[in-house]
Amino acid sequence: MGITPDTKDWTWVLRQPCAECGFDPAEVRRTALPQRILAATGTVADALAGADVRRRRDPSTWSVLEYGAHVRDVCRVMAGRLALLLSRDDPEFADWDQDATAVAERYAEQDPARVAVELREAADRLSAAFADVPEDAWQRPGRRSNGSVFITWTLGLYALHDLEHHVADVTRR
Repeated sequence: MGITPDTKDWTWVLRQPCAECGFDPAEVRRTALPQRILAATGTVADALAGADVRRRRDPSTWSVLEYGAHVRDVCRVMAGRLALLLSRDDPEFADWDQDATAVAERYAEQDPARVAVELREAADRLSAAFADVPEDAWQRPGRRSNGSVFITWTLGLYALHDLEHHVADVTRR
């Protein structure tokens, strides 16, 4: 239920605006990345205090609670991947099936207040980690197990798109 671009060409996120949420990678500046992470995740965390956060608008769309737990986990996964990029040469990222995680971790049954706290903590760590990237480390490569290559900068763009996309998901209910 998360963003699932064509796995053969995930790079569309880096080349063009997203028709669904309006994210435009050309408008993102490195210096703004940490603050935009916090803004997006703050909106999602705030939405967890609303009414009916467990309700799905339809069977194929996550609830606000499920999106909140997913956004928390996106921050955790991306922080881990960023740490690998900065500490190892050309690391391979562990696979992460976001839909399987949602089921296994029972996103829909989690406590919304706790998810909000954990989301803010994870977002703070991710934001700080991107704020601390040395200037000479933005081009460091890493890859998914399927061979798709990221560099530090494109990992940041990819993560930010995911986070901002889910702001649209929780605010257009």
